[in-house]
Amino acid sequence: MPENDPDDIASNPDPREPVGALIERRLSRRAALLGLASAATLADQLVADAQAQVPAQGGPSTFTFNELRHQLSQRDAVAEGYEIQVLLRWGDPILPNAPAFDPKAQTPAAQAGQFGYNNDYVDFRPLPLGAANSDHGLLCVNHEYTNTNLMFRGIGSGSGARARANAEQSHIERLAHGHAVVEIRKTNGAWSYVRDSRYNRRITGETPMRISGPAAGHELMKTNADPTGTRVFGTLNNCAGGNTPWGTVLIAEENFNNYFGGASAGTGPQGAMHRRYGIVANAQYAWGRFEDRFNLDKEPNEANRFGWVVEYDPYDPESVPVKRTALGRAKHEGATHAISHDGRLAFYSGDDQAMEYVYKFVTARAFSATDRAANRDLLDEGTLFVVRLQDDGKVEWLPLVHGQGPLTAANGFANQAEVLINTRRAADLLGATPMDRPEDVETNPINGRVYVMLTNNGARTEANAGNPRPRNAHGHIIELIPPRVGNAVDHAAAEGGRWEIFLMAGKPGQDAGARYHRATSDQGWLSCPDNCAFDSKGRIWIATDGAPRAAGVADGLYAADTAGPGRALTKLFYQAPTGAEVCGPCMTPDERTMFLAIQHPGEDAGSTFEAPSTRWPDFGEVMPPRPSIIAIVKKDGGTIGS
Repeated sequence: MPENDPDDIASNPDPREPVGALIERRLSRRAALLGLASAATLADQLVADAQAQVPAQGGPSTFTFNELRHQLSQRDAVAEGYEIQVLLRWGDPILPNAPAFDPKAQTPAAQAGQFGYNNDYVDFRPLPLGAANSDHGLLCVNHEYTNTNLMFRGIGSGSGARARANAEQSHIERLAHGHAVVEIRKTNGAWSYVRDSRYNRRITGETPMRISGPAAGHELMKTNADPTGTRVFGTLNNCAGGNTPWGTVLIAEENFNNYFGGASAGTGPQGAMHRRYGIVANAQYAWGRFEDRFNLDKEPNEANRFGWVVEYDPYDPESVPVKRTALGRAKHEGATHAISHDGRLAFYSGDDQAMEYVYKFVTARAFSATDRAANRDLLDEGTLFVVRLQDDGKVEWLPLVHGQGPLTAANGFANQAEVLINTRRAADLLGATPMDRPEDVETNPINGRVYVMLTNNGARTEANAGNPRPRNAHGHIIELIPPRVGNAVDHAAAEGGRWEIFLMAGKPGQDAGARYHRATSDQGWLSCPDNCAFDSKGRIWIATDGAPRAAGVADGLYAADTAGPGRALTKLFYQAPTGAEVCGPCMTPDERTMFLAIQHPGEDAGSTFEAPSTRWPDFGEVMPPRPSIIAIVKKDGGTIGS
């Protein structure tokens, strides 16, 4: 998380009914129904109810590791009995003929064949396709953004560092964005990558891609380089992601606004839409000085071609990635699928900015478990929904469909393509619930509940019983509980289901409103939940982003039960080096390896290439910090967490 995180600055001009007010009324309503004195009393009672069967002796958590102590250090740390293996680092050569990393002799050609920067989403795809192999597979990794001041000499520090890059440095940055596919193996307990695998691939800010779905070919998608509006170069700011049951990977474009600028960003015909997405005249990156497509005065539509979910096939290195416009345009944090009772798929995604929304896309037809080719364009047809949380605990999914409700020509939407290109405004008009920076959204495979990571909200001004903090500095986690059809979960439903609070982050006794299991230790509390993953037992692993700034401790990975006597008892398993966030928790099928993306190590105030706050993971005298993928294994070869 940057020192002055733009995601904390809301671009929603009229956030209706923020989630904090809903939480207050939700707790107050249940308190009245139960005859309790206050909403705060109810929150305590809900925790007590979940813990009624805590044994008199021994801990209630099903996790057996001894948790770490909170730290803020130049080095990372993991629970006793576990080992950290650094698997891939920024600059590691993964394509044939790519040179070894030399931080003082970087070139665009070298970076095009090397592992990219600021790794985020991680997905392990077993080899071969369809196997349950846990020792051999493809690691699929997003590369979100670049820290110019930590990549190059002479840039300096501060908020303007990115704008000081020259033409060659800007080109290197574009090639450090995107995604990587790398073949990996575990031999005798140690992970390594296959240097010249035929599967290895870099998808960058310049990779040719296809645009599909309702917005393909629309006038707002056409540029001088692509008058058809169906082809685009590159993907940018890929944060969390997802996959499909047929083995493709989804990479989500998040803060694309940072790359585009020009006077017309605020004053041109698309000025209102650009502002709604946070695009301003002075872009953070210098790219618009050297490439016209990032200058909206010269290419007013180029920004409209970013902010989508991209699908590609990791098993086919020649496949062309596709931007699936039916899933809407937002600052997507993830695209996680869930199979509904009728075989249709729901893809959940957060729009990562203060006061933005949570979405789901439901396919028009069921997927085929036996015919992979039949699913090729499944994501081009379906319905996009945005969530509204009712104060009585009910969940309502509002369809973003042209011609329904306010989504008409009279309100500026001539067709479905324009609803999807300007998704944020469409959701505004429908009255969706503004959330506290909705980031990763994942489904628990055991109970079918959908967990929404709400990282924090610097724009929050209300103080209430549910969120008694003028600024929600630490965030919280919400559970969406879909309705059921028999024993199956109905993820496709537009109405029905309910919502609850799983935990309220912050330090108990110090940060007002913090709520966990009563047995959570002084080391187990967390701040700023960002990504999450579930193991086969339905237990949640929570990665954080922003704890150093909000709470004075390093970001880390925490584990908790989601049901039973240990519900919401969080335990600290791993902590990152200073300046870094923890991203993309991902386990192998046998759950004997946990992969983590350690992003932007050294991203501290005043940190530079010459004098970084850490030189993790190499700690070489002249080596800058390098975003990396680590593999955590248990020293005795056992399963992670137990």
